[in-house]
Amino acid sequence: MKFTKYILFLSLLGLSMSCSLTKKLQENEYAVFEVEYEGIENANEEELSALNQLEPNLRIPIINRSPGVSVYRIGQLFYDSTQVKEKLKEKQDELDDINAALDTVGNDRKLLNRADKLRTQIENLEEKEEFGNSLMRTGNPVTKLDTSKIESSQKNMLGYLKNHGFFDSEVTYEVETEKQKAYLTYKINEKEPYVIDSIFTRSQNEEIYEILNQNTRNSNLKKGDLYEQSNLVSERDRVEDLLKNSGFYMFSKSYLEYNVYQDTAAKNVRIEQLIRKPTFAEEHEIYTIDSINFRINPPSDEFSDRQTEQNYKDIHFRFYRDRYSEKILASRVFLEKGSPYNRTDVIESQRQISNLDLFRFVNMTFDTLGTSLTANIYTQPNQKYQLTNQVGLSVTEQLPGPFFSTSLRNRNFFRAGEILEFSFRAGLEGVASATDQGVYQSREVGASAAVIFPRFLIPFAPGTLDKFGRYNPNTRTQLSFNHTNRPEYTRNSLNGQLAYTWATRNQRQQFTVNLTDISYVRTPNITDDFFDVLTDLADQGNNLIFSFLPSFVSSVSVQSTINFNQYGNWRSSQASLLRLYLESGGTTLNFIDVPNNAEEGREFANFQWLKLQADFRRYYPLDSKQTLAYRANFGIAQPYGVSAGILPYEKYFFAGGGTSIRAWQARRLGPGSFTPDRGPDGVFDYTFEQPAEMIFETMLEYRRKIYGYFDMALFIDVGNSWDIGADPSRPGGDFRFDRFYKELAVGSGIGLRMDFEFLIIRLDLATKAIDPAQPEGERWILDNVSFKNPFGVRGQTVLNFGIGYPF
Repeated sequence: MKFTKYILFLSLLGLSMSCSLTKKLQENEYAVFEVEYEGIENANEEELSALNQLEPNLRIPIINRSPGVSVYRIGQLFYDSTQVKEKLKEKQDELDDINAALDTVGNDRKLLNRADKLRTQIENLEEKEEFGNSLMRTGNPVTKLDTSKIESSQKNMLGYLKNHGFFDSEVTYEVETEKQKAYLTYKINEKEPYVIDSIFTRSQNEEIYEILNQNTRNSNLKKGDLYEQSNLVSERDRVEDLLKNSGFYMFSKSYLEYNVYQDTAAKNVRIEQLIRKPTFAEEHEIYTIDSINFRINPPSDEFSDRQTEQNYKDIHFRFYRDRYSEKILASRVFLEKGSPYNRTDVIESQRQISNLDLFRFVNMTFDTLGTSLTANIYTQPNQKYQLTNQVGLSVTEQLPGPFFSTSLRNRNFFRAGEILEFSFRAGLEGVASATDQGVYQSREVGASAAVIFPRFLIPFAPGTLDKFGRYNPNTRTQLSFNHTNRPEYTRNSLNGQLAYTWATRNQRQQFTVNLTDISYVRTPNITDDFFDVLTDLADQGNNLIFSFLPSFVSSVSVQSTINFNQYGNWRSSQASLLRLYLESGGTTLNFIDVPNNAEEGREFANFQWLKLQADFRRYYPLDSKQTLAYRANFGIAQPYGVSAGILPYEKYFFAGGGTSIRAWQARRLGPGSFTPDRGPDGVFDYTFEQPAEMIFETMLEYRRKIYGYFDMALFIDVGNSWDIGADPSRPGGDFRFDRFYKELAVGSGIGLRMDFEFLIIRLDLATKAIDPAQPEGERWILDNVSFKNPFGVRGQTVLNFGIGYPF
């Protein structure tokens, strides 16, 4: 049955794809094939074209067919609008009957549950009635020529031009038709744009006039700039924020009026900023904070008699039971008695109190008496315990592996805002065997217990709570255990961590300091085959075997994340992110006399190292449908001292994989120009991970929306990993300035993404273009790709499956 359905679907798809866009059009109906814009010189063509309401259907070149229309037409074959309307009326009538019954019998649980289901079904049917079934919503109908939409677009374009200083502009259009195909051209005559000649302010309030004059540097209106109405909107918001942060609590932008005077001969404008008088007083006045009340409401009125009251730092607290620390809460309130009102402090206080994760909501209101304000902060306790479960699927080495995780949070554990958190994770992960046994599933189990304190735990520093409260400080103490069972070995690690985190007031920068990160690592079981591999490497001078000895691994690290303009919100404008990481491992061993790993008979390993990593990411929208994304990642780790040139295995860098150089399997690229062993067919055998001490990789990706949930991407990945110093077991793997640029691997490919808002499924098909493992002069291998061999030689093309964007 399933096979038959697939054949039927493909047949319908082929049938619809064979139909042209003009098929089924009535007489005097035309499909819009092309839209052009003429005369745009200074205006933004992208923004102007976005105002066109007749966007042509996306067509595949040569065959001149639209996938979106094809999918839509398939959906129409299974859509009956009459049936949908009848079903909608049936559900609505049933809901009306249930509502009438509820008015009579009261809150009956079964009736309430049925009513909720009916409302959901009605919403789905209303969407189906308006936009069609799921296939029709995934695709799109044929764009037909509509004169009313053209005239509406023309009017909007003219309005846009005038709002951007082209006051004398004109917009006309022409339509050419041929065999039910329409070709639309918008003709735009911008004429000379107007510039700002001067800006002046009129206000009867000297305080306001003085504040505005002192902050003209930040004004959005500057002499000599092109006139744009959007700058008036931005300036109105800026002035409102400025005055509200200066104590003018009752001021709003409704009191701001802008008058624009045009000089048609000089092609410039004069802008008047008028501050109108309030209707409730003679002038705008500064308000000051007279008192502050902090209320933690009980879960219900039944507990209203279980409240306590106390004062701390001019804040009057009323708690539901004596369960909260007034010191912690006061450190998150940035209002001060006797100080002028400041809206930024109000917003920040509300945000920082919410960051404690102790309350369901945080509301702030103000009572006025004359020019005095009483600040009221209302909250309600969040649930004491929170259990979160997650089931998912990870994909490594193209092998899917399910995982399950659960966490339990206990809020306000020590009654000072602390959070106790237990977590557990179990899963399978696809890994390639290091002993040439194919691909196996590694089993991993981990558990941790953590206490998060909403302050810095620093001995002999009592003032840190008030000093750093506005930076959302946290101290995290954590103890965790991890068990990994791979085909080659079994590895256990016990980890303890003490970390400080905080963020700047604008949330642009976040910092983490791992003051103590200590692990005890054991590998109790190693297969004979894998031990032979490690022994063979040791005989060649590679002491990777030390990484599998029992060891204490300790480090101190600092991480800073700088997020410019909300990177990660893919609907925002251009944004960037820079992550810097610095780690010093085994630092205390500089002051302790411990044996060197190179000494014979060692059964316990010690490690010292320095590690630096910088990761930069950039997201740049070209228009509403196209974006460019870029990433550059550099890292270097240098063992020293008693390490004998070896890092803990988890501290190495690895290149290749779905979020790295995608044309290579995960962790299999490099180092340098090292040549892996070849199989019987002469193809490289990537069975062993390639740890390295240095990595550089950069990726450029072009992303474009196709239709519905489907997006596509074209990408180029460049990079490699290297050793610092020669490794006899991997000749050519060391970094050298005179040849590293010749050892950069290059992969390119195409990707398909399904963006469901809450989930992004990614398929990337990547092909090796330059392989540094090949002999010099033979590293360009993209010419192996042809119509006869579209994927090149065996192993040249890799398919990556992932969740979310690669960066």
